[in-house]
Amino acid sequence: MTAEEWPGGPEQVRAALEETGYLVDEGLAIACFLALRLRRPVFCEGDAGTGKTALASALAEVLDAPLIRLQCHEGIDASQALYDWDFPRQLLRLRASEAAGVTDPEKLEGVLYDRRHLLARPLLRALESAPSVLLVDEIDRADDEFEAFLLELLSDFAVTIPELGTVRAETPPLVVLTSNRTREVHDALKRRCLYHWFDHPDFARELAIVRRRLPEVTARLAEQVTALVQELRRQDLVKPPGVAETIDWVRALDALGASEVDASLATATLGSVLKYREDADRARGLDFAAVLAGRG
Repeated sequence: MTAEEWPGGPEQVRAALEETGYLVDEGLAIACFLALRLRRPVFCEGDAGTGKTALASALAEVLDAPLIRLQCHEGIDASQALYDWDFPRQLLRLRASEAAGVTDPEKLEGVLYDRRHLLARPLLRALESAPSVLLVDEIDRADDEFEAFLLELLSDFAVTIPELGTVRAETPPLVVLTSNRTREVHDALKRRCLYHWFDHPDFARELAIVRRRLPEVTARLAEQVTALVQELRRQDLVKPPGVAETIDWVRALDALGASEVDASLATATLGSVLKYREDADRARGLDFAAVLAGRG
């Protein structure tokens, strides 16, 4: 389904996303609807594990479109994100052409720099796939130069390959950018996007997400673990657990055969939800029994 074919408004977007198991609030539903209608990227910012990456997967499922993911990292450049030439294959082709008696430099160049020898990276694949969902994950890990390059590409949804010409998206991809806010992303990129801040959900919403994602677990186990995670987030942790960690914790306890959790089992399985020794040490000082007693 293309953006022009999308029926209804934000409520229909919200219902479609919830059918995939991804629960959204009104603000995010409106942002996604506008992204579809206005062909604007969605810039998702917030702590890790709050559902930013999962949004792109849900949108791809709703649109029945391929999800193309670009994982950003320090030092990423255009050749890793856009395209590169397959040098080993070019070398083999060069030797074969020379063995066949081709010596004209222009003919050799044409043979070597054709589309068959081009390695399409995520950004080029997104331009050539119509329609698609492009996830630019953790853009805050990239540097300023890559941000500027990305801004230009998202403005035109086109790129010029010197040897082949301009590649322009027939149908621009729906773009989702995520940031864990390890550094501030430049305003120029944010202005190009629709912005949505992803906060940790409250108890009722998080419980609904867990129950939707893990319908096979007992309601009591889901409720108890959600309450424990909510309490952990109120502590001064190095890395507060996200919804993804809540789901991991419930899944781990269910794998152990637990239909509910007590303080001892919660302490023994903290490695499923906390990933820093300092956080685990602080959590062991909490009165898990009191938290669980508060849930009846």
